[in-house]
Amino acid sequence: MDFASLIEAHGYWVLALGCLLEGETILVLAGFAAHRGYLDPKVVVVVAWAAGFLGDQVYFWLGRRRGPAILARWPSLARRAERVHRLMDRYHAAVIIGIRFAYGLRTAGPVLIGMSRIPALRFTLLNALGALIWAVAFGSIGWFVGDAAEALLGEIRRLEGWILASLAAAGAGAWLCWRIRSSR
Repeated sequence: MDFASLIEAHGYWVLALGCLLEGETILVLAGFAAHRGYLDPKVVVVVAWAAGFLGDQVYFWLGRRRGPAILARWPSLARRAERVHRLMDRYHAAVIIGIRFAYGLRTAGPVLIGMSRIPALRFTLLNALGALIWAVAFGSIGWFVGDAAEALLGEIRRLEGWILASLAAAGAGAWLCWRIRSSR
């Protein structure tokens, strides 16, 4: 099985799983794969939107139902709770839409928002909008990486595995830096 066949066979479900959790790196990779013609760009956005939306809905309801227990289990999350709740009191729409862009709060943010007084329907509508903006933005980054690579290197078919590996390594590096920084 070659590289293209692997992406075509498994790309969408891997994208969905990745977007249920954190997702930025996997979404950028899917955007790049769409640029290369292995995935349909519209389907990439729809899958990323749906999985990102669904994941945040689940995290919101976890916060709503089990928030205090979650904070007791993860004290680092408890330290962020006060700040998120203060921001929610003043700018709830912007926080709900933008929390998915705050690295390190992609999954924790909806849990904390679920613990706030925001009505569930309001969260759902703003979450849907935020998920759409997020899916288009990060999918487009991958698409434009493909454009830039072709502009700089010409035909990149022989290099696309290296480019994908570099994007994945950059995402893993960013995650590792965040983990090290947040553990201090």
